[in-house]
Amino acid sequence: MPRPQKERRVLEPPKIQGLKPMGVPARFLERVYLTLGEYEAIRLADYDGLDHQEAADIIGISRPTFSRLIEKARKKVAEAIVGVKELLIEGGNYTFATQLQRCMDCGDFERFESIAELVNACPSCGSQNIVHLNEWFGTRGGRGCRNRGGFRGGRGQ
Repeated sequence: MPRPQKERRVLEPPKIQGLKPMGVPARFLERVYLTLGEYEAIRLADYDGLDHQEAADIIGISRPTFSRLIEKARKKVAEAIVGVKELLIEGGNYTFATQLQRCMDCGDFERFESIAELVNACPSCGSQNIVHLNEWFGTRGGRGCRNRGGFRGGRGQ
């Protein structure tokens, strides 16, 4: 029996739930699932340009574990691109450090440190058409659903 996966710290939920190739209906595509921990590893190492030790410290795992995690994440992204597959971001054992909301009318994103700070109207345009992105991943309280997570209950369910 494998060891339980250590909980990953993720700064905020992704601003999207996944990506798919243009011009191909999703029903015809195979899926590749990127966990929230793998997403965070790509964000820290490839987008933010941090070295593996810095990124590992932020996520809360060892450097060798981070190296395996980023390698696995990059392989999944490459599989989705080269294999023309839908890439879905969901699942894993994670905790969000912040809350993220998006105005569906003007598109602005707002980050909050706690649920108590969430707003009911967009600070930019005043719209009440607000989406709490943490809820996409089943985490209104900031905690991931252990080994399930995801906006579909994990693993395409």
